[in-house]
Amino acid sequence: MKKEKIPTIIGLVILVIGIITGVFLIKSQQIFRLGASPEETPKDVRISNITDSSFTVSWTTDKETLGFIKWGKNVNNLDKVENDTISQKGYIHSSTIRSLNAQSEYYFKINSNSQDFDNQETAWKIKTGAQLTKPTNNIIISGSVLNQNGTPAANALVYFSVGGGSLLSTVTSKTGTWLMPISQTRNKNLDSYITINESSSLVEISINAGISGVATAQIYSQSAKPTPAIILGEVNDFKNLQPSEDSQIPKASINVPEGEIENTSGFEVDGSLSNLTSKTVTLESQSEGEIISTKDPEFFGKGPAGTEIEIQVESELQTDTITVGNSGNWTWSPPKGLEEGTHTVTLKWNDTNGILRTLTRNFIVSASESPAFVSTPSATPKLTSTPSATPTSKATATASVSATPEQPVSGNLTQTLLLFMMGIATISFGFILWKQSEI
Repeated sequence: MKKEKIPTIIGLVILVIGIITGVFLIKSQQIFRLGASPEETPKDVRISNITDSSFTVSWTTDKETLGFIKWGKNVNNLDKVENDTISQKGYIHSSTIRSLNAQSEYYFKINSNSQDFDNQETAWKIKTGAQLTKPTNNIIISGSVLNQNGTPAANALVYFSVGGGSLLSTVTSKTGTWLMPISQTRNKNLDSYITINESSSLVEISINAGISGVATAQIYSQSAKPTPAIILGEVNDFKNLQPSEDSQIPKASINVPEGEIENTSGFEVDGSLSNLTSKTVTLESQSEGEIISTKDPEFFGKGPAGTEIEIQVESELQTDTITVGNSGNWTWSPPKGLEEGTHTVTLKWNDTNGILRTLTRNFIVSASESPAFVSTPSATPKLTSTPSATPTSKATATASVSATPEQPVSGNLTQTLLLFMMGIATISFGFILWKQSEI
């Protein structure tokens, strides 16, 4: 009788071990299969635009992904989320964290396609700058980026280093243009603004368009209004470029078809509205490159009574159609508030000859302080298993067109397997005791 029991017990032990081993192998295979691919790993991670209340994180991926930033004041509790400025899947990513305290430390990780990445097994760390009195001067540079085939390079990262100061960054618009205020650039210690001499302070521009390519340029700020178009794949030296006559942001104008030079079919804006009449649509509320201090601006101007105007505001696209009133005036406000940063307003209408006209202005929303900037060295991110936070930032709440990022599923494999093993062992032991009681 006893000899017959031994094989039964050994068989049960082997069965339990086999079940546990099989579950472990299956689980390991699932982990390997669900892990992040190299194409999803954030690359060229840079921190820029650090002020006393904000900073920007930018990165690229080799695969079109959705991303966001998990951040907080406690390295072990990254309980806040900020979405990618670019709402759709892409290779280029940039996210700005705002409403921070001055001279305070913050930590963050990057989530790419629902996987958390950190900086060599620890969260990135950043400290905000001191509060400074804004300088009285206002220096703004602008330009555009083109692909090698001459088409606009939309959503390309543009980095700036001015006069040896700290790093600035922005993202090109859908038309490949960019606009950057540089007068509030801080030094690398973030405790003062740098002194900019427009004729001798060199602006170094670096562009990263992901798989579309990179480019660089050097120019003095007096000649960067605008900077000549930068083509991806090229290294440009514009230091010998002569400045424009007035060293100001370029005038906004509308091209008139050949053979039609009439006041009713085109206009040029030079900062004065005395040469404009009600025979054409005007925008009087914002000048080119203007910095405004409200997230709820009002746009207004003049035009022929009854003219329909299609108005668009981006980076987050908001579109509406309005009609010029009988008084010859029009006014419009975007339904949703604008985030801090560079924006574009575009007016489209048919003139008296039925020709479609377009007027575009770039402007900057700076509800607090305009960007001042510093960078930290890029690092190779590591995949982590930190439990995710539910995205509750204002960016998620206000950006109706942005995709809500999938959150990584948290869990602890070791604890799960231990509980599973204990359960199988308990059932097996109970089964053995039951069989012994029958004999």
